[in-house]
This record gives sequence, C-alpha cells and structure tokens, in this order.
Amino acid sequence: MNKQKCKLCSYVYDPKKGQPATGVKSNTPWEEVPDDWRCPVCGAGKEHFEEVK
Repeated sequence: MNKQKCKLCSYVYDPKKGQPATGVKSNTPWEEVPDDWRCPVCGAGKEHFEEVK
C-alpha cells in the first residue's frame, strides 16, 4: 500500500493509518478510498493526489 500526497497542500494519506476523522479506516488502500473523499487539510479531491515514491 503506497502513500498518496496532495499536490495542493502536501498532506500525505498513509493507508496504514487511514483517515478516521473522515470515515476512512486504517489499512484502507488508496483505491478503496471513496471517490468523493476530500483532503482533510485543504478539501482537494482525490484527483489532486499523487503517489509518494
């Protein structure tokens, strides 16, 4: 499971931690995060994220 970084604010989504405050449980891979999910910092959609290499 790879981390994803918001291109607008640099928030990093870590699948191991998830994002419980926005309803995404730990160990949720990026592909299973709902399409309407928003960055908890800046509100950007999933299309504004890129894989952290």
